[in-house]
Amino acid sequence: MAIDVLFAGLPVAELGPAVDWYERFLGRPPDMAPNETERAWQLTDDGWLYVVEDNDRAGNGIATLLVDDLDARIGELSDRGIETGEVERLNESTRKLVVSDQDGNQIALGEAVSSAG
Repeated sequence: MAIDVLFAGLPVAELGPAVDWYERFLGRPPDMAPNETERAWQLTDDGWLYVVEDNDRAGNGIATLLVDDLDARIGELSDRGIETGEVERLNESTRKLVVSDQDGNQIALGEAVSSAG
């Protein structure tokens, strides 16, 4: 099975407050509004994250975003008023931070760190 594009969604209770939070989290407004209940951000050439208003499933989503400089991303999130917790070292080369949106969806920011130097 060949996959060309990834579209990953997180269910939220109310679209308006969720869009406000994700705009702060991602540092920009959504790239697409396909309908009245969804907003989408293009994160890579072929990778998208979207929020969808779905009160019954709100808060049960998880996603992991890999970043090149976790400490810089934490600083950006703090500057934009997003609460961050402790960074967890998973092994010698991987660190992770979990952030929760207003509904409880968990978004992990992961970084593979170099063991050299």
